[in-house]
Amino acid sequence: MLSFKYSVGNSSTSYSPMSLPVHVCGMAASTGRELLISSPGDITQKGYEKKRGKLLAPYIPQIQGKAQRAGGALLSQNRIQASSQAVLPGSKHNKSRAANTRDERFRSDLHTEAVQAALAKYKERKMPMPSKRRSVLVQSSVEACTPPDTSSASEDEGSLRRQGRLATSTPYQGHGPPAVEHWFNRVIQGSSTSSSASVTNTTSHAVLNVNAAATALADFMAHTQLGVPVNSRVSSKIQQLLNTLKRPKRPPLREFFVDDFEELLDVQQPDPNQPKPEGQHMSPLEGDPLGGVNTWPPSLPAALHRWGTTQPKSPCLTALDNAGKPVYTLTYGKLWTRSQKLAYTLLNKLSTRNEPLLVPGDRVALVFPNNDPVMFMVAFYGCLLAELVPVPIEVPLTRKDAGSQQIGFLLGSCGVTLALTTDACQKGLPKAQTGEVATFKGWPRLLWFVTDGKHVVKPPKDWHPPIRDTSNDIAYIEYKTSKEGSTMGITVSNAATLAHCHALTQACGYTEGETITNVLDFKREAGLWHGVLTSVMNRMHVISIPYSLMKVNPLSWIQKVHTYKARVAVVKSRDMHWSLLAQRDQRDVSLSSLRMLIVADGANPWSISSCDAFLNVFQARGLRPEVICPCASSSEAMTVAIRRPPEMGVPPPGKAVLSMGGLSHSVIRVDTEEKLSVLTVQDVGQVMPGTLVCVVRVEGTPYLCQTDEVGEICVNSGIPGVAYYGLPGMTKNIFETIPVTSSGIPICDRPFTRTSLLGFVGPDSLVFVVGKMDGLMVVSGRRHNADDVVATALAVEPMKFVYRGRIAVFSVSVLHDERIVVVAEQRPDASEEDSFQWMSRVLQAIDSIHQVGVYCLALVPANTLPKAPLGGIHISETKQRFLEGALHPCNVLMCPHTCVTNLPKPRQKQPEVGPASMIVGNLVAGKRIAQACGRDVAQLEDNDQARKFLYIQDVLQWRAQATPDHPVFLVLNAKVRPSATASCLQLHKRAERVAAALMGRLNTGDHVALVYPPGIDLIATFYGCLYAGCVPVTVRPPHPQNLATTLPTVKMIVEVSKSVCILTTQAIMKLFRSKEAAAAVDVKSWPMVLDTDDLPRKKSPQMYKPPTPEMLAYLDFSVSTTGILAGVKMSHSATSALCRSIKLQCELYPSRQIAICLDPYCGLGFALWCLCSLYSGHQSILVPPLELESNASLWLAAVSQYKVRVTFCSYSVMEMCTKGLGSQTEALRLRNVNLSCVRTCMVVAEERPRIALTQSFSKIFKDLGLSPRAVSTTFGCRVNVAVCLQPNRLGKLAEQGTAGPDPTTVYVDMRALRHDRWVRLVERGSPHSLPLMESGKILPGVKVIIANTETKGPLGDSHLGEVWVSSPHNATGYYTVYGEEALHADHFNTKLSFGDTQTVWARTGYLGFLRRTELTDASGERHDALYVVGSLDETLELRGMRYHPIDIETSVIRSHKSIAECAVFTWTNLLVVVVELEGSEQEALDLVALVTNVVLEEHYLIVGVVVVVDPGVIPINSRGEKQRMHLRDGFLADQLDPIYVAYNM
Repeated sequence: MLSFKYSVGNSSTSYSPMSLPVHVCGMAASTGRELLISSPGDITQKGYEKKRGKLLAPYIPQIQGKAQRAGGALLSQNRIQASSQAVLPGSKHNKSRAANTRDERFRSDLHTEAVQAALAKYKERKMPMPSKRRSVLVQSSVEACTPPDTSSASEDEGSLRRQGRLATSTPYQGHGPPAVEHWFNRVIQGSSTSSSASVTNTTSHAVLNVNAAATALADFMAHTQLGVPVNSRVSSKIQQLLNTLKRPKRPPLREFFVDDFEELLDVQQPDPNQPKPEGQHMSPLEGDPLGGVNTWPPSLPAALHRWGTTQPKSPCLTALDNAGKPVYTLTYGKLWTRSQKLAYTLLNKLSTRNEPLLVPGDRVALVFPNNDPVMFMVAFYGCLLAELVPVPIEVPLTRKDAGSQQIGFLLGSCGVTLALTTDACQKGLPKAQTGEVATFKGWPRLLWFVTDGKHVVKPPKDWHPPIRDTSNDIAYIEYKTSKEGSTMGITVSNAATLAHCHALTQACGYTEGETITNVLDFKREAGLWHGVLTSVMNRMHVISIPYSLMKVNPLSWIQKVHTYKARVAVVKSRDMHWSLLAQRDQRDVSLSSLRMLIVADGANPWSISSCDAFLNVFQARGLRPEVICPCASSSEAMTVAIRRPPEMGVPPPGKAVLSMGGLSHSVIRVDTEEKLSVLTVQDVGQVMPGTLVCVVRVEGTPYLCQTDEVGEICVNSGIPGVAYYGLPGMTKNIFETIPVTSSGIPICDRPFTRTSLLGFVGPDSLVFVVGKMDGLMVVSGRRHNADDVVATALAVEPMKFVYRGRIAVFSVSVLHDERIVVVAEQRPDASEEDSFQWMSRVLQAIDSIHQVGVYCLALVPANTLPKAPLGGIHISETKQRFLEGALHPCNVLMCPHTCVTNLPKPRQKQPEVGPASMIVGNLVAGKRIAQACGRDVAQLEDNDQARKFLYIQDVLQWRAQATPDHPVFLVLNAKVRPSATASCLQLHKRAERVAAALMGRLNTGDHVALVYPPGIDLIATFYGCLYAGCVPVTVRPPHPQNLATTLPTVKMIVEVSKSVCILTTQAIMKLFRSKEAAAAVDVKSWPMVLDTDDLPRKKSPQMYKPPTPEMLAYLDFSVSTTGILAGVKMSHSATSALCRSIKLQCELYPSRQIAICLDPYCGLGFALWCLCSLYSGHQSILVPPLELESNASLWLAAVSQYKVRVTFCSYSVMEMCTKGLGSQTEALRLRNVNLSCVRTCMVVAEERPRIALTQSFSKIFKDLGLSPRAVSTTFGCRVNVAVCLQPNRLGKLAEQGTAGPDPTTVYVDMRALRHDRWVRLVERGSPHSLPLMESGKILPGVKVIIANTETKGPLGDSHLGEVWVSSPHNATGYYTVYGEEALHADHFNTKLSFGDTQTVWARTGYLGFLRRTELTDASGERHDALYVVGSLDETLELRGMRYHPIDIETSVIRSHKSIAECAVFTWTNLLVVVVELEGSEQEALDLVALVTNVVLEEHYLIVGVVVVVDPGVIPINSRGEKQRMHLRDGFLADQLDPIYVAYNM
């Protein structure tokens, strides 16, 4: 059935289909379905509204009539009348009503019903559930299974605030939880959970059942996407995710995009319909005058002196043990004498180097446990009498207490050197090995002094403490923790303390000798003000209830009120809530003695429910309704307002039902529309006597608010002397605010203190508080209160999966806006499915009630959230752990798609620009065409004998005759010893034998696969094939331990290259015929296999001479990073040109030695191993990279041992050395490894230079003599294996000027690279800067130009485009088995569309740019630097922009120390991020939020799926490049065995 809501005026009317004809319902339903499954071009949300409106038009008048009749009475109250400041229910016209009659609209369990109603709208919407490896589910620690301290409800969040019983209507009632399979196959149903709509826009949540056709379509898509056969659970979940993202969003906000490099984030436009304040400007509210009573003592020490000497037997304080029995009653006489003793001891008996340790005015830490109020009171008053400044703090239990470090900073900044404590407490503190109290992290060195009787000295008869009248000197310092977690000390002067005691006495009507029960922390705030200061002023008797007793017996405070006939009790709303849960056990208590029940956190909007529920139960036990007195206070302003007891003739209490939507815009609207998103608040009474109160705007200049506007309450008490210790700037902001009228005139000359309470002044001058600055979260310009969100989460049933009161809500800043995070403790027995269901319901409830999306919802194991000292959650510490990735959640749900509405607008492709405009544009911009070339080969004079020969095999024959014994190859084993060597003649003889074996069996031009490990055999058989007229194809042998994955690749290359024969060793031949091989491939389909280990010593009849140098010499096969197997054809002339070009660039000649640590199967690695040595005649020391696995230092040791000047390696080799040898440089030096001989170390790669790796390599091995200038990069690709090489010359050559300039590094704006336009250079370290290193010096004979990928026109200097290359050693084309050369013909044979249209170029498939630098090369010309940015095939097209995976991966790796490696790819427009976790599995879920955050912040992309895997899962090829497409296939086929997969909503 469909249920719609229609807007009428300001109210919104729901009507059921029962009131409409059946055919209309049917048409409406089909319209809804059309909307839900529409593709982007079909019906939109607006179109849907219009269509539905037309359909229902004939029936609207009837509905409106009903709605107006129902809502007429309510609508009349919909505006707040400015005249009476706020006409709130419970104001004047309600006075006649009996105080305990209850209006239905103020029921405090309203919120629960609202949440249930909101959730009912959504039905059961299914989201893809995260996948988790079983081991992560098992919680190892015993502690994790113990239920947490459920008593530790938060002090400041709306934790245990609402009635014990909540409605239990869950859609699954009676059916049990859904089976797991159903989670995977359900199609998500429609709902709007985007936070982008304004509050007033009542978007209809039409809950539609998707028809079977849509489901079938979704399934079909899931199974056929991108030609990947997808039948795994991964893909069905991704499909579910895609379906959730297809839901119609609320109307999108206007998006901005300026078409230059500044991708402007969407600026939130204020909604023109949002409510605005309409009342008059408020006037400051004045409290009653402070009554001057002559009998009041002039200061607190004077009061103590008076009562201690005149009423010594009068009880001051009764302490209780954990069983609730009185342990000790401190009388005023005892308090006076013991405080005197302590004061005397502190001033006279503590000394260092004969100097007194303390002088009046010094700060002293008071470290007393919550169950010892007596010793605390003695210490506090002892300090006051000695004129020392007490700084009460919490007892540090461990060295890692939440917030303990901040307390240490406070003590350090206050200059505290002494801490007072009790004997028992001192024994319990963590100790160092010396037996002294350990120094806590961030704490100053403290002397610990025990204040128990035996340590203090009785003062002499003639010593009296100085009892002065009050002054502005500091009396005490109270600590306060800010929203960010920093701890400040608030200094309170003697005058301010006394004035506050007077004000409290007057407001509460305290009288001498009254009994007061205090449940609060006596060290700070209301517990200190009522239970330690004001009580002594009035000689009251305090019954102190320790927190530990409340945990054991929540009723203890009520029993003590009954036992002691207490007149006043000071509690928090959680204490009332707990006593409700336990009250059934007690029948015989009476609260009739109470005249005042002070609710210290009455300012919390959710305290009203505790007050109401408590009254309901205890009214029968003598509790009078008017006794409940909520109050509002803050550390800075102390008590701001308190409801007076009724005998003071004050107006009756008030309540207000406010629209949460209005409050989010700081506007007060009495909500009449519906019960869903309302906040019911109670007043906190009148302002304190002697104070002036006003409400000012929260941000900017403190303008007075209008009467119907919420702002920050500010107070002026007329008494100075409250400040932040040592923070004059912050003190000025908070304690010296001057409120101004709308015209900017100060309202008075006295400074006001900001209270950090958000509220307004209602009728009868009653103060209402709706939130705190600490809990304020401003999301997209709207204000939300953390306490309100907590309450909504707590109202979601069933609550059996998480602990009440163990929920933290805070906001984190991501992408220039606040994002809401909800963290809760999960019960150990909750199943994954249950918890996930609860999480998704919480998201829906918060979205419905607050119209705001939750960015992240995390569940953590029981007892793992950091606790505040007296229960509750330490919010700032929790937030810190979340941001650092140290929260270790066991369940995470991220919803960036619904929350993040300020992304830049997707880029639209511009209409193509014609050739003429392009040329004119470059001319106007003064830019030359981006073209560069290496030195001209023809003009280079060198005594190169080899250039006489057209064919490389002829060079070998010539060298075998001219220099037969010259050693050309030396292969090293893992022990740095030669395992094989070859001279020119030996190599020639071995090649002849191979040729002889082939000539009888094969025809000229046949293709032969060479499957050899790196070594001389490979080189000899290569030349043997050339001698025989065959075309060699070098193939990496299969890995014996991993035949299943490596052998099929060998088979594929053999088949694709059409090889008719395989040459290999006996060992590999055995592998081919093994059982394992038979399981991996079809063994019978191999071509002829010859082993060359024992060939007869036969000379081939005659060498084959190719008729032309353009004939095919060899095939070079390589698997690209995108998973494409591409073989290129190399002609004889290209082979010779390549060798000559490298020889000239690197200045190679027979007397040189070079070390090569590369794989010899393709690209430049193959050319350096097999071709260059013979062409140039130099000796190559060959280091097989596989040997480094058993000896990481092999390559460096070889370079050092043979004093090699030029060496080549790959990034994987460099990484192995950096990671494996980073900590062993000292050991290498002791083994005489010295790299000072190295002039140039070139990294061979087909990718963007990895600057971070090359720099860390240089830095690590600098200690072994490696010059920082030695490391340089090369660039090659499939069409041309050597475009750039940068031989850095050091020493004499550099001085002679034959060297090119060092490779330059520039910093480019990463955002510019996404747009394929000119590259903007920025300063190092600027935001979004990306370092790019020049890819090397262009080789002789090579020309490079940058071309537009689409128009194929030339581009200007510093413009990003495709790198095209023209050179004699370009490959002649792709060799493919299917003969699809036509597809790739233009890769090797393409021309510019305008400009120089004659030159033939090859397209490299890489993006890059050329930039003319200020440097000059050897010829004196300005140097053109080529910067390669990345492969075109690898780029990700997202949001109309081009992203390079490496950039996203670099950001992700930086986001957490446990991320070892990362790879990204896309699937159906979703960005999938795979991270390798190097750490414990419990850290896996920490990574989800950090990865999502960093990609949003730095790349403006929303991550769709985060996959956490074990180290080594991301496949990497021999060149050290990530095989992202293999990874993608593995992910979709569910082969990764991930630790965790998170699907971001």
